[in-house]
Amino acid sequence: MSDTTTPAQFWEERYAGADKVWSGRVNQVVADVAAELPPGRALDLGCGEGGDAVWLARQGWTVTGVDLSPTAVARGRAAASAACLAPERLELLAADLATWTTERRYDLVTASFLQSWPVEIPRADILRRATTFVAPGGRLLVLAHAAPPSWAPPEMVPDHPFPGPEGDLAALTLDDGWTVLAAETRERATTSPDGEPATLLDSVVLVRRDR
Repeated sequence: MSDTTTPAQFWEERYAGADKVWSGRVNQVVADVAAELPPGRALDLGCGEGGDAVWLARQGWTVTGVDLSPTAVARGRAAASAACLAPERLELLAADLATWTTERRYDLVTASFLQSWPVEIPRADILRRATTFVAPGGRLLVLAHAAPPSWAPPEMVPDHPFPGPEGDLAALTLDDGWTVLAAETRERATTSPDGEPATLLDSVVLVRRDR
């Protein structure tokens, strides 16, 4: 990778270089949060290959998903077609979240594992802008890797800052028109690349816009 590689180039090359990058399954925290809400309008920031966005649409949400990689978005659209979702139910866009914005307001905005290394993105700015997309009464959910995978050697990601819930909550710069519903780390059982049981540590921040 060149020192001049942009995030758009890096992520497009990563997706284009593999048949499939993610599992296609919904993140469990997203499913848990959405299950407590009546289906409305949802926005998935960094939607990848569309696992969360497709699941939300199948639950009756009207969903917009945005990702930097055209290849990832194309795979999400293929998954939506395979699920027989109407275009008005799920819209997936290839765009740079560093500059992307919308006049729409959403009942649920998610940013699940919106992290990028070794090529950085302006993550704090993106999360701060995400608060402006939330409708009154809506939720913003930020999920993040709070630590490297348990199987990864420390030198694997030596310079990457893993956010904790306190850092992500601070990045949102919320005023008193918001309520913090969760700001915590959670352990998640998984399987390592060699098939062994492993643990991941996730940061979970869930806030509600009250006005």
